[in-house]
Amino acid sequence: MCALLPDLLGAAAGWPLGSPPWPSEIADDHSPVEYSVAFDQHGVPTLRLLVECVADAPSPLGNQIAALSAVHALSAKVPLSIERLADVAGPFLTSTPAEPFSVWFSLVARPDTGPMLKVYLNPHARGRAQAGDLVATALDRIGFIGGERTIRAALRGLSTVDDYSFFALDLDDRPDARAKVYVSHTAATTADACRAAAVSRDGDPAEVAEFCAAAAGTDGPCQGRPLVSAYTFLPGDGAVPSGYSLYVPIRDYVGDDAEALARTMSLAKRYGLPDTAVRAAVDAVRGRDLADGRGLIAHLSLRTGPPHPGMTVYLSSEAYGVTTARHRVGAA
Repeated sequence: MCALLPDLLGAAAGWPLGSPPWPSEIADDHSPVEYSVAFDQHGVPTLRLLVECVADAPSPLGNQIAALSAVHALSAKVPLSIERLADVAGPFLTSTPAEPFSVWFSLVARPDTGPMLKVYLNPHARGRAQAGDLVATALDRIGFIGGERTIRAALRGLSTVDDYSFFALDLDDRPDARAKVYVSHTAATTADACRAAAVSRDGDPAEVAEFCAAAAGTDGPCQGRPLVSAYTFLPGDGAVPSGYSLYVPIRDYVGDDAEALARTMSLAKRYGLPDTAVRAAVDAVRGRDLADGRGLIAHLSLRTGPPHPGMTVYLSSEAYGVTTARHRVGAA
């Protein structure tokens, strides 16, 4: 996995510490990498890295070209379905890519398989007003016809308080290769999260609502960074996604990372996850006292339905800076 990372990072692989030459939006400090560890009750933790490929002369278009070149270079080293990407990518790729990104990657390492790659595309590539059309086209092209209408039925107001954030695709030919659609929910409540989860076939809306309240420390409205839904489409799903995940940007709803870790460990206990492994993941990237900042634990997510229900902890390297801790925490 480590041998593949330089290809995915592009010029960013050689960046020194200090000030990042390109302000990636992957992490709060503009690092082009975010770590995450996915836990479930039955399997070994899965390590994932969210990565932005950066061109030698960084720019939205330059980074898009570099990312596409990286995919083709990697296809000579690991099995990738370039055809699967080609089926959906066209409408998302333009000569004037939208901010804050065009193409991101997730590199996934499981001990029982080889490395896997997921690509993230920007639904705002042709403007916010066309985001729903791009998502609908992409889902229809790979067999999930009507999937966007299913998702839209769960939203409060597309392009106003709810908005498409990412379209993601597994770039392999596994039987459970996924497409995922991410939606951001501004000022959402636990009831909104419950409603968003309800349109998935095998999700658990009640559990999603309880997780949301526990992770955010409030029933809402969550006035900081938005809650994010992800709908997982598996082969054969048609218009209705099998799985649903909720992402809580916990760093906006705690005073510091000591508080974030306490909530994380409480949720790990709730779901029967190995507390030693959760702590080890945090300690692996921690370079400071947890009370001295917030954002090292950036998100918590709950995955319901197939293929791998469980909880994921998202961690920042804080390579370029640490967000200041605060002492009073509310829903804002």
